[in-house]
Amino acid sequence: MAGLPDAKIDIVRTLVRDAPDKVVTGLRNALALADGDTALAGVRRVVDAEVDDRNLRNKVLEPIAPLFVGDGSASDRLNFPARALTLLWRGLKAQAPDEIGAATRFLPDYQPDESSTEPFDSLVEQLAYGLQVGEQRDYVAALEMIEGAKPGGTGVLLSCLAMSAVVRRATLRLPEWISRTTQERAAAARLAYRDACRFGDDAGPCFFEMLGAQLAEPWTILRIVSAVMDRPAEGYLAGSELSVFATRLMDQLDVNLKKVSGFDLNGGVAAGAAAAATVETLTLQITELENAIDLGREGGWGGRIHKQKLSLAGVVESRLRELPKLQNAALPSHKVRVARATVSEPRLTIEPDMKLVDRCRSLLAFAEGIRASANYGGFSSTRAKVIEAAGETLDQYVEDVLSLVRDDEVPDREIAGRFLQVAAEFASPIHEPRAGDIVRRRAATAFGAVRPQRPNLEDPAKLL
Repeated sequence: MAGLPDAKIDIVRTLVRDAPDKVVTGLRNALALADGDTALAGVRRVVDAEVDDRNLRNKVLEPIAPLFVGDGSASDRLNFPARALTLLWRGLKAQAPDEIGAATRFLPDYQPDESSTEPFDSLVEQLAYGLQVGEQRDYVAALEMIEGAKPGGTGVLLSCLAMSAVVRRATLRLPEWISRTTQERAAAARLAYRDACRFGDDAGPCFFEMLGAQLAEPWTILRIVSAVMDRPAEGYLAGSELSVFATRLMDQLDVNLKKVSGFDLNGGVAAGAAAAATVETLTLQITELENAIDLGREGGWGGRIHKQKLSLAGVVESRLRELPKLQNAALPSHKVRVARATVSEPRLTIEPDMKLVDRCRSLLAFAEGIRASANYGGFSSTRAKVIEAAGETLDQYVEDVLSLVRDDEVPDREIAGRFLQVAAEFASPIHEPRAGDIVRRRAATAFGAVRPQRPNLEDPAKLL
């Protein structure tokens, strides 16, 4: 089969060039599955070349590349427009084609902590020089975009480029600096910080911003800030230029608390799991602040964090207490008279309301997801009581339905079966993963039992 014509390949090249990194990587993986399709050979070559080019770009511009996110207008952190990175790289390739070629040949053999980073650092220096000269059109376009997003961004970018070599070396140490702080590692971090501060008055915060952008959880940069400042008292850190990293994290706590309190139960299991993940993040963030800073007991940051911790426990407990009502609505019962007593019995005359079932699934997923963080978060006792009560209610409901099925006293066996299926889904997060399978097996046994033949009272012979 013939491949795409050159005109269409050019269109593909333009689209791929402007696509985000994740899209390009996903496209390459998809094309790899169609390796034998000759019609896509041209597209595959374009995508492969683009991926290789971006890998080189991300290595050369590693110290600054993660800072190019979104439209670059965020006021609470250091960032630049994502589109500007593409323009800067295009301009650098036009400015220094020979050096780019040398870096391309060098990259396959590059070994972190062993190989020299001079080829990459040299290109960053040329980029900084090109931006200061301001003649190359891609550079001009990039700087206009950066200034449009945030006035003064050009000066900040040049400051970041100036300390890129220091940041590149520090990035290699990040995994060990983040994992466990020792005196040796803290001393190395202080030395890197001191080297960065030589590049200007605002270089210190920029240094930590650049390192934080390299981390999966940027807020964990507070560990390195704490190591450099030797676990500072909150008053000392609050008065320094590095206070932004603590206040930013406290602001994130407030945002995440709102997410938990307002998560939509109608979102099903995915919404519950997402809210539980946010609770997990909240407990980690609070721990980060308490470990990194010597907090005061009253007022100030210590008081704010204490209130946030209490608020987290209150929000989670409030959501957990919704479970009994939701469970009873999803697995409804009604009152029936037996002899002279009134008892509660599963209502098996109407189909399960799946909206109510989904809401209960969501809250159960939330309750299961916060298991690991419940103890530190201060809501372990409430969670245990709610889950225990939910388990007792569910077990009794299952026993009652199975009894009605075995006695052939259900109005509609299919409806009963569907309610038992719902109960099986609830059993796994309430008890343990295999609990749902146990309910399903017991239901299958009950429904498979032979019904006793009722005698025909009009035929006396049937009684013999």
